[in-house]
Amino acid sequence: MAEQIGSLHFRLTKRFGGKTVLDDFALEVRGREFVTFLGPSGCGKSTALNLLAGLIPPSAGEIWLDGTRIDGLPPERRGFGMVFQNYALFPHLTVFQNIAFGLELRGWPRAEIAGRVRQMLDLVQLPGFEDRYPGQLSGGQQQRVAIARALVIQPRLLLLDEPLSNLDAKLRLEMRTEIKRLHADLGLTCIYVTHDQAEALSLSDRVVVMREGRVMQAGTPAEIHDRPQNLFVADFMGYRNFFSLTVTGGDPDGTVVGRAGPLTLAGRGAAPLPPGAAGVAAVRPEDVAVTGEPPGPNVLRGRVRLTEYLGREYDLEVILDSGQTVKARVAQPVAVGSTVGLRLPAERVVILLSEDGGGGIP
Repeated sequence: MAEQIGSLHFRLTKRFGGKTVLDDFALEVRGREFVTFLGPSGCGKSTALNLLAGLIPPSAGEIWLDGTRIDGLPPERRGFGMVFQNYALFPHLTVFQNIAFGLELRGWPRAEIAGRVRQMLDLVQLPGFEDRYPGQLSGGQQQRVAIARALVIQPRLLLLDEPLSNLDAKLRLEMRTEIKRLHADLGLTCIYVTHDQAEALSLSDRVVVMREGRVMQAGTPAEIHDRPQNLFVADFMGYRNFFSLTVTGGDPDGTVVGRAGPLTLAGRGAAPLPPGAAGVAAVRPEDVAVTGEPPGPNVLRGRVRLTEYLGREYDLEVILDSGQTVKARVAQPVAVGSTVGLRLPAERVVILLSEDGGGGIP
């Protein structure tokens, strides 16, 4: 592989007409790091990748690679490899010719090209496929060829734009494992774009959650999953139960206590919240436990409105006396119409500011 980068850092703004797609989007990526841009469609993550690749120009900003400014360089001089969502293979060229294309543009000798292409085919586990055409391959095989084509030029940075979104669920899992293996084996530096939380958590050293062209939170997968900093990130990362509350107190260890109507809820504060502050308690369905305890702090009571069988687990919808719906994921079935107690473990409840730019309770 090419010599490892030390760091890539950038600050970029992109406008299309009067619409700002990226708004002062800044980040530093270290060598051998796997960074994922995660967010809903239209949040600017693919635009950011195209700016880094040099496929579109920024409206403002700079890109620096190991102390050298590169935003003025054309794509072919940046030394980056890119894997696209739709594979972008040449249908009239064989697998060999597709993978060799970048090397031919760089003027490599034919014998060296042949050896390098076969090395790539072995790497992506497609030996013997060199004479086939893209139309003769499955989606997963085409994506392997696209990855081989990106890697053959020995890129300093590998950019991947939703590369698995066109594959079925089984192939997505297989290719996710392959990408993780290639990153580890080759020591690649990767920037990956996806809207799939499981992909981001599985692959990444660091996840950057984006919304409307801005960074909402950046951190390790565990930080993003367990310690969201605002309502948008909490909602996007699977917190489905939200309770508006008024903060009544807390402890130095970060525990925050509040009142949500007749309920008393305690949880981990995402930020310092003084008494009287308006907050929102958030908890995932899988962290809600059915209990026989009477109502009390972090223990609710309601009637089961819906049970959905998921294979090994059941999703419950429980209606509280207040009319609010609570979602729980449990191991045992619970009859519709029955009254149950629900415990929200304080260590699994996150209490966030209600006025954080996240637009209130999702």
